Parts: sequence; structure tokens; C-alpha cells
Amino acid sequence: MTQTKLGLLQQITSSYSSLQLAWASGYLAAKSESGQSVPISTAPMAVVAKTLTILYASQTGNAKGVAKQLEQSAKAAGITVNFKNVADYKVKSLKSETHLLIVSSTNGEGEPPDDALIFHEFLFSKKAPKLPELSYSVLALGDSSYEFFCQTGKDFDERLKALGAKQIAPRIDCDLDYDSETLSRTESMVKALKDELTQQDAGMATVIDLPVTSNGSEVSQYTKQNPLTAEFSVSQKITGRDSAKDVRHIEIDLGDSGLTYQAGDALGVWFENDVVLAEELLSTLNFTGDEDISLKVNGEQQTFNLKDALISQLEITQTAPTFIEFWANQSGNENLVKIASDKNASREFAANHQIIDIIKQAPAAVEAQPFVDALRKITPRLYSIASAQAEVEEEVHLTLGVVSYEVDGQQRFGGASSYLAHRLEEGQAVKVFIEHNDNFRLPVNNDTPVIMIGPGTGIAPFRAFMQQREADEATGDNWVFFGDQTFTQDFLYQVEWQAYLKSGLLTRLDLAFSRDQAEKIYVQDRLKENSAEVFSWLERGAHVYVCGDMSRMAKDVEATLIDIIATEGKLSAEQAQEYLKDLRNAKRYQKDVY
Repeated sequence: MTQTKLGLLQQITSSYSSLQLAWASGYLAAKSESGQSVPISTAPMAVVAKTLTILYASQTGNAKGVAKQLEQSAKAAGITVNFKNVADYKVKSLKSETHLLIVSSTNGEGEPPDDALIFHEFLFSKKAPKLPELSYSVLALGDSSYEFFCQTGKDFDERLKALGAKQIAPRIDCDLDYDSETLSRTESMVKALKDELTQQDAGMATVIDLPVTSNGSEVSQYTKQNPLTAEFSVSQKITGRDSAKDVRHIEIDLGDSGLTYQAGDALGVWFENDVVLAEELLSTLNFTGDEDISLKVNGEQQTFNLKDALISQLEITQTAPTFIEFWANQSGNENLVKIASDKNASREFAANHQIIDIIKQAPAAVEAQPFVDALRKITPRLYSIASAQAEVEEEVHLTLGVVSYEVDGQQRFGGASSYLAHRLEEGQAVKVFIEHNDNFRLPVNNDTPVIMIGPGTGIAPFRAFMQQREADEATGDNWVFFGDQTFTQDFLYQVEWQAYLKSGLLTRLDLAFSRDQAEKIYVQDRLKENSAEVFSWLERGAHVYVCGDMSRMAKDVEATLIDIIATEGKLSAEQAQEYLKDLRNAKRYQKDVY
């Protein structure tokens, strides 16, 4: 630019307000990027508006879906939105924000989702700035049957408040059965910001029509709210006759739906309750099943007869602690009242007793509508996908353990697992959707070594990983740790693993069958036995994946990894924990636990 032109520009802009300067900056940037003249409209529209930043922290994709709905609502209201995964957000930008909405799930036992680790740590560090100019709100997703319900959302809310930010609206804590009414409260809050976030500068009514670009991401038409009706193809028992477990290989035909998934994703399955169980519940409560009750479905009140509602709408195989409290008050049963008063006891009792068991232990009379109001809505179950589409094309495979236990001499089954294993027949319809999990992905570089730790049905995603690695002709080493009760009865997909070993795709396979010897052996024991080599793999860039039980296995595996890192790397316990934390932040240590 010549000195003359620079002087002219300075003269033109010398009287501009900060808003006008921002407009000019945007105009020049757009012109520079496009290399063409940018059209200018003189219509009296909003010009440069404040931005609503929506951040989502999602372990499996649920929070992202909710945040996406809020983004659409905000844009429909004319609000400029900066929509980001919190992992892609530059934390130093926080001090410049004016309006922030965070949608966050909670991982494990009150931990932030993997996406949110760095943001969470920054927010609670001394580096976090004071935020007196920030207006914010938090939408937290969780499961009230867990001790640390919505903990990450609570953390964000309390810390932002402590840093001086102002709440736009109180935090909303959503349980598993949140509905459109809950989300509409947040959408109403977004729309309430319309005037503040779209106000125009009276000194300038000029608007730039900037080129619109696509981010390239594809959104499936099939969602939790709008599932695909697919065809149920196969339910094959893959544990032996004498196994203590009933594990099924499930295949579902997606047909020509165009539904796609990646290795590491989960399949959401909507199910119906067992008619026999629903009838037992009706009989115990002295209902006929023809009673009319009202339920809110998709934001609208609808009338159902009680039997149909118990089969297709209401959760009767998983018990929420809130129901225990309701029934304790209803029945006055001293033991139940005592359990309900202790949160830990209530959660444990709920995990091992279905609705029918509680009612039988503490009989009471109840009207149909209050009983229904105390129950949760059915929520879909998520299963780690056990196939890669590069291998199975228009199919999706699952590795399903049938939930089964005994209460007071009565056999009880899990709602979704028994639906898929026992009640659905080949050719029948099943409603499904994909829950994308960007926090459980194979390395982009096919040369990268991979360690997969998945006992029991935790092996499912690693079957998908191996199919994908084979399709990609990946050259990176692959090491699988698998464990279960017995070699002869519980070696899931044994023939496939042996074939991968023979072909060389699978570099190592270490097995731990706990009941094949006097002393029980688990996958963490096999890890420890191979301590030096595990650390060697980590040092040459291996990615580590863990899938399975959260409360015991995953904790024991993590403790073993820290011990291996400390011992082999000659580090202190604190340094070893930091090493593993760095792996997690770099997405080299990923968990799919439940």
C-alpha cells in the first residue's frame, strides 16, 4: 500500500467507532481472502453483532448433539454463533468472550470428558483470567444413578461464577431421560438474548454479504430422536454351553439407509420391555392395564393405556434412586426409608433391583398416574460397535452380554439385552442410530502401534479396529490384551484372533482367563508381566485403548499403567501420572468404559 493510500484509509477510519472498525476489518479480510469485490448491502439489518460462543464437551457425542440443537436455535433467532468442541477452543480467548454457553457431559466418576481435560485444568488454574464481562450458562448432562451426577457441568458453573462471570440463567442438569421440554428451557434462554446479541450500531446500517463456506461435516438424518428402522439379522451365542455368561454376536442390516459409522462409534438401540414383566407389574399393583395415563412425548402430552406405556414408554428394568425415595414414601416401609436416606445405599440397591422387586418387597397402594410420574422414560442403550464398515458394508455388529441376575428367587433380565438376545427374531424391525465417539479413534497414521485392552465384551470395538486396520493396510503393530473367565467357554471371537495372528496383522495377543487356575489372573496382570515391552511401545508412540468395566477393570488397568511408567521410566508416581495425563491429552490414551 502506498503512503498516499494509507493516509486516505487513516482519514476515512479516524471517526469510526469500535463497531465500525470491526465491520471494516471484516470487509477487508473477506475481500483479501476472496480476491474479489465483496457485495455491500445498505439494508437496515444487524451489522457486527456480539457473538454467542457455544462450547460442547462430549465423551460419546450426546452433548454435541444437544449443543448442535442450541446452535440451530440461536442462528434461527439471528444470533451470530461460534460453535466449537471445547478441545478446539483456545483457552486464552475466554477473557475476550461476552456470551458463553457450555454443554457438557460427565465422564467416569465425575471426570471431565476427554475433550474437556485441558479446558477444565486451565479454568481451575492460576492462569484463568477474571471474567467480569462474561455472561454465561451451563447445560449439564448426566445420569442421576451415579454419585457424581453432572459433576463437570457443576464444576464449570461454579468456577465461572468464582471468576466473576454472570449467569444468563441457572445451570440446567439433565438426567438420562431429559426431554424436549428441558431443552426448550435452554432454547428460550438463547432466544431471550436475541435483542442483546443482534443489536445494530445506529451509526452504520451497512451489511457485508460474506461468502458462506461449509465445514464439510456430515450430519446423519437418523438420530436419537429420529432413529433408523433397521432389520434384525442375527443373534448368535458365542460363549460355550457351560459358560456362566450369555454373550451374543448381534448383526443388524442397515439396508440402503446410507447410515455410516466409524470404528470406535457406538450403536444406540431403542427397545421395548418384556410383555410378561409388564403384566407381572400390573398384577402386583392390582391394575388392569387399561387405565389411561398421560405422558409428555416430544414436548406434547399424550394419552396411553397403562400397559402400553409400561411396554413402550417407561423404564421398568433399571431403577432410579428417585423411584426408591418415591416408593419409600408411598409404602412407609422402614427398610426402604432407611435405604432411600443414604445416597450410596440407594444407588447400590437400585442397581440390583428392578421396579417389580421393590414393589414386592414393600407393598403399597398407588394410583396409576402418580406411579407413572415416578418412573423414568425409556432411554436407548448404547453398545460399542464390533465391526468396521469397510469390512461388513451395510451391516453393524455388536458383542452383547445379556444382563441376568436373581432377586428373591426370581430371574431378572436387562431390558435391552434381553430384547436383542431373546425377544427379537430374524427379519423383525429394530430402531437404531449411531452415537459418534471422536474420543475413541484409531490413529490417523497407519504406521502407529496400537495397544488394545478389552476383557469380556470390552473386546467389541477392537474387533472393529482390527477390521479397519486390515482394510487400511495399516503397517503399525497391534497388541491385544483379552481376558474372561475360562479359555474353553469364554474366548470371544477366538478363531478371528488366531487368524489375525497367523496373517501377521495382530502382532501380539496376551490372554488372561481368571478361573483357569487357582490364582485369578486379569488383563492388568498380563500388562505387568510385559512391563518393559509395554513401556517400549509407549516410548515409540503407541496409542493405548481400554474398553470395559469402569468401576474395577479400568481403574486397575490405569493404576498398572502408571506403575509400569514409573518403574520402566524411572519416574516418581507424580511424574508417571503426568506422563499418562499427557498421553490422554494427546489422544494416545483413550477409554470407552461403562
